[in-house]
Amino acid sequence: MTKRDYYEVLGVARNASADEIKRAFRQLALKHHPDRNPGDKDAEERFKEAAEAYSVLGDPEKRATYDRFGMEGLRGEGFTGFSGFDSSIFGDFEDILGSFFGFGDLFGTRRRSRRSEPQRGRDLALEVEISLEQAASGVEQEINLSRAENCPDCRGTGVSPGTRKVECPTCRGHGQVRYEQGFFSVSRTCSHCRGAGEIITSPCRSCHGSGRVKQKQKITVKIPAGVTDGSRLRVEGQGEAGGPGAERGDLYVLIRVAKHPFFEREDNHLYCQVPISFSQAALGAMIEVPGLNQESGLIKIPPGTQTGAVFRLKGLGIRDLRTRRPGDLFVKIQVQTPENLSKEEKALLRRLAELRGENLDKADRSLVDRFKNIVH
Repeated sequence: MTKRDYYEVLGVARNASADEIKRAFRQLALKHHPDRNPGDKDAEERFKEAAEAYSVLGDPEKRATYDRFGMEGLRGEGFTGFSGFDSSIFGDFEDILGSFFGFGDLFGTRRRSRRSEPQRGRDLALEVEISLEQAASGVEQEINLSRAENCPDCRGTGVSPGTRKVECPTCRGHGQVRYEQGFFSVSRTCSHCRGAGEIITSPCRSCHGSGRVKQKQKITVKIPAGVTDGSRLRVEGQGEAGGPGAERGDLYVLIRVAKHPFFEREDNHLYCQVPISFSQAALGAMIEVPGLNQESGLIKIPPGTQTGAVFRLKGLGIRDLRTRRPGDLFVKIQVQTPENLSKEEKALLRRLAELRGENLDKADRSLVDRFKNIVH
């Protein structure tokens, strides 16, 4: 039977690039794969035909021979069709020909290890709440964990002391079961031993054969100065224990910074509101502002300061986690109206109002007039 031209099979031009040929084969392989067309012999043949075409056009030397001499040239080099090509060029298509469909060894392109490797321990994650002061200065926090550890009785093997695992009778120690499916040679993980190649006939009573037991642990986590709310710290090797010979998992600590009653934080800057008296605002004053960690700063309030005025104290913010440069403290002023005035205080304020031309017994239209001027 005369074979179709390989370029025609893949639907590409004779001057197609290697990438175009690869893409064309991928599309055909996905379309005609036997797993997607169960029982369809025509699809299976088209899949084999596309694979044969790619085995030639995907190999620069074979493609050059085919372009010059056609199929006769390939036969002269010992190529006999689908069963005779070099399957190593299919290494880029494991997602189609191999693991994507559960196949571990197609055309001899992939070899799996006989047994599954010991599993690394699981990572753990938890939240820790700290104060804003602790976030600024850093803190060592003690954490209680409940995590899986290797069973002390069987040392993580899962077998009763004095016994050992035996070879899995289903896969005979390979960890995989191999069988034929059409023209495929298929390997699947053994369901009996789950790829271990061994089974436990006498499980450890302490861990029931799992090799793991839950244990409570106390560890100390060093939280660096400058962390922000939502920061995540990785503590290497403090997760759960792995299988025998495998490394432990890691612990991830999510930092939550509690709300502060006086300060608010934005990046590395701090913000606060400070009340001052009417006299301090009117006449000016020097006030001391508390810092976050026993630091304080002085602010010179100029005469006539209004509510909402903001003053900046350099370096009284939080130091950056990486650069260690400090942020600033921004202080917003709130002028407080005096309450519970004595008769003498009221008399003084009335005298002040008279001196300033304010009539407290009549409606003040100055605000209305200013509004009209703005509108018109």
